[in-house]
Amino acid sequence: MGQARAAGCTVLHVDMDAFFASVEVRRRPELAGTPVIVGGAGNRGVVTSATYEARRYGVHAAMPTARALRLCPTATVLPGDLALYAEVSRAVMALFRSITPLVEPLSMDEAFLDVAGAGRRLGDAAEIGEYLRARVFDEQGITCSVGAAPTKFVAKLASTSAKPDGMRVVRPHEVMDFLHPLPVGALWGVGPKTEEVLLRLGLRTVGDLAHVPAKTLQRAVGAAAGSHLHELAWGRDPRRVVPDEPEKSTGHEETFGTDVDDPAVIHRELLLLSERTAARLRSGGWLARTVSIKVRFADFATITRSRTLDVPTDVGQELYDTARGLFDALGLDRARIRLVGVRAERLVRADAAPQQLELGAREHGRREAELAVDRAARRFGAGTVRPATLLHRTGRPGGAVTGGLAAEHLPAGDPG
Repeated sequence: MGQARAAGCTVLHVDMDAFFASVEVRRRPELAGTPVIVGGAGNRGVVTSATYEARRYGVHAAMPTARALRLCPTATVLPGDLALYAEVSRAVMALFRSITPLVEPLSMDEAFLDVAGAGRRLGDAAEIGEYLRARVFDEQGITCSVGAAPTKFVAKLASTSAKPDGMRVVRPHEVMDFLHPLPVGALWGVGPKTEEVLLRLGLRTVGDLAHVPAKTLQRAVGAAAGSHLHELAWGRDPRRVVPDEPEKSTGHEETFGTDVDDPAVIHRELLLLSERTAARLRSGGWLARTVSIKVRFADFATITRSRTLDVPTDVGQELYDTARGLFDALGLDRARIRLVGVRAERLVRADAAPQQLELGAREHGRREAELAVDRAARRFGAGTVRPATLLHRTGRPGGAVTGGLAAEHLPAGDPG
């Protein structure tokens, strides 16, 4: 029976449900069943995640928090804890890799798995999917949705249709019946502009699009896009699950509640962002060869600067010294700044990087102190121990903090 349920399905798409918000509810179980919003407060705050109870009011990721609260005034707004989400993400991805080495993360909370080689040991794709859902819930206290299909594209659509906390299996002979009733906007590569073009042509469903000659589509949206959409509309997606490459960069950025022109405030923010970035590096076992900063001005003009270090590091003070030097070198004279960011780049594994010994260096130094802070944060929560400079921060009411993994994995919210 199990084999019949998922015959011909070798790809899973696993997506955590309302990931950031679900992790917060796990930490505060009294909020279970209530509307919860994770994001920045104030006029410039943005929603990064919301429980399904909040989504029923129309709240969604990337929405201004102020508008979300107008739609759902009873919601609890929480600032978020990216270090905690990254920790849960690593545990979930490790679980996936215990099933198959062919795991392709798309973000912190979703991944493709090729389970063709795991069938003899664990059963077919449906059985593996149910096993993963149970393990994620038992070990992490959150739910996920799973799609099983012959291809990546269909598997992702299947998991979306199963949300929240469900599973959908689409076998090869069921692909057309599953795909063709869907709106054209469900196809990968169909953004708002392309969707508008297709709707003007009277193409409202994937089935409508599938029955239009490929050359007609190519004339409407371009040769490459037209051919791509025609193939997807018939369920053809030759892409394989590609295991993830090592993470290339990690960082955090801050949008201020009001524009800032005080260098002292900027310096404090750079210190905070550097500390957070260094903690992410240490938790992942990485060292950074390059430090970069991003500065966005009141008129939204944005500049970046970077510097390569003599020795790779995961020490927040060293990241900050470099970030501050880069900022000060800009010579900004009371320029009004909307956002600053710090990013660690060209990452190398800490256990593989050469260590440079300094003559006369202290046996215990800044890195040991920051490791002690990491231990305190794991036990008592983020921010328990912090530099004295950060105890009284000003100039950032309502700021929205964002952070992420490599740029290709950076979540633009938490749509799951």
